[in-house]
Amino acid sequence: MRTPGIEIDLSKIARNVKKMIELYGSKGISIIGVTKGVCGDPKIANVFLKNGINIIGDSRIANFRRMREAGIQAPFLFLRLPSLSEAESIVKYADMSLNTEVGVLKEISKIALKKNIKHKIILMVELGDLREGIMPSDLEDVVKEVICLEGIKLVGIGTNLACFGGVKPDDEKMNHLSSLAQSIEDNFGLTLELISGGATANYYWLKSTEDVGKINNIRLGESLLLGGISLDGKGIPGLYSDAFTLVAEVIESKVKPSLPYGEIGLDAFGNIPKFEDRGQIRRIILGIGRQDVLLSGLTPRLDFEILGASSDHLILDAKKTDLKVGDEVEFDVNYGAMLAAMTSPYVSKKYINGYIKNLNSSKFWYMVFISW
Repeated sequence: MRTPGIEIDLSKIARNVKKMIELYGSKGISIIGVTKGVCGDPKIANVFLKNGINIIGDSRIANFRRMREAGIQAPFLFLRLPSLSEAESIVKYADMSLNTEVGVLKEISKIALKKNIKHKIILMVELGDLREGIMPSDLEDVVKEVICLEGIKLVGIGTNLACFGGVKPDDEKMNHLSSLAQSIEDNFGLTLELISGGATANYYWLKSTEDVGKINNIRLGESLLLGGISLDGKGIPGLYSDAFTLVAEVIESKVKPSLPYGEIGLDAFGNIPKFEDRGQIRRIILGIGRQDVLLSGLTPRLDFEILGASSDHLILDAKKTDLKVGDEVEFDVNYGAMLAAMTSPYVSKKYINGYIKNLNSSKFWYMVFISW
């Protein structure tokens, strides 16, 4: 693989998808597969669809266009609130969208009418996390306006939690969403198709609740791709957390002092760096940097320490590892590091489309596809 690169094990993603469909499906909850963390990667979207996902969610129009051009056939849900300037593109490339602003919905309605399209919408409700959402007390007034708009169809309500404010999804929050959905159905004579309770952070609520109420949908990306990160910072049991492997190449390996020498000023990113005096150490430079990946989201698979990075150099204390120029170094990635690496045009992508013959065995069958 050309380095720096990220290796993607599609078989592990497929296993995660199947596990989560089984888990949520046992309580009558469908999953929207979210591809925004992988820039709408068509190969990964295809894995979602082949393993039971029916709707793909993303937050960038360019990602929908990429998937459509690659032949992905599935309903697309636009996850970020549409801006007025995006209304025409939303109608063109997305089948449904999350919304809170009536003014934007009026614009979507006009465009959908011109195109003779029914654009589906989910109204997002604010339940405390303070990102997007209509205040519950205003919801019925918004519904009253929305159902009069031609060209759009209200198909559900949803909420977002444990994102901006870190507010946990729990029975109280989900019961509130269920009661709001019931009230809308009763007062307006509607049947809502999707009551979308949140995202990966809803895992503990799902495991602990005895009654999901009217919640029948969840929007998942991180758990399908990286095995979760649940609210306690741990992965979800039974899921693969290592479907993505970041690989970088050693471009320098030399014994040098651990402390910079000379007068210290600001570094390239406007910070005053601090270093620990460890004496002479073997300093390793990898050909990857802050322009390519989120430094704090990397976990080395060997026993060395990340000292820091510039825009295109990652500096390590090799400790006892015998790393030489040309060696490849592997890292696990969290969501932020995966997102950055998948976004970077300088990081190559290698797909391992593996069929795992026996999940408890070390024997694998692989077909490899490489994209530079």
